[in-house]
Amino acid sequence: MFQTNLIQVMNKETKQEEFSALEAELRALILPQDGLISNMANFCAALYSRFDFLWVGFYMIDEGQLRLGPFQGPVACTRIAKGKGVCGSAWSLKETVVANDVHKFPGHIACSADSNSEIVLPLLVDNEVKGVLDIDSTAFGYFDEIDQECLENIVKWFASVVY
Repeated sequence: MFQTNLIQVMNKETKQEEFSALEAELRALILPQDGLISNMANFCAALYSRFDFLWVGFYMIDEGQLRLGPFQGPVACTRIAKGKGVCGSAWSLKETVVANDVHKFPGHIACSADSNSEIVLPLLVDNEVKGVLDIDSTAFGYFDEIDQECLENIVKWFASVVY
């Protein structure tokens, strides 16, 4: 039986409050002088500890592919091609991609059998993708418009600080 995500049962206001608290925590935690990898690691840890996600992590563009960066959760795929799976699609499209059922997503790359929905947000700097933030949930259809809007705002801010 899959674990349900606790945040999913929260009402709209509570979820937005949780994201506001996360953003405040990240703004205090993420400092340019701490470097990209350290900031990505702390970003993932803060997000993972605040929400009940299966997996939270970054993939960074390296030698024409996405390579695994800092993450929290079970082991993960180490390389993803542009346009492949949810992560590669977000990179290629330069926009957030939400998969309500990853098993139905064309070309889905199954890194964990426990993952059922996913949101991937590109790290954009001057309209160039530097990497992606990937978040997986055990619940089907977990990510809604609140998640997308709040995460896009946080990721936009994060990219402006670390790049």
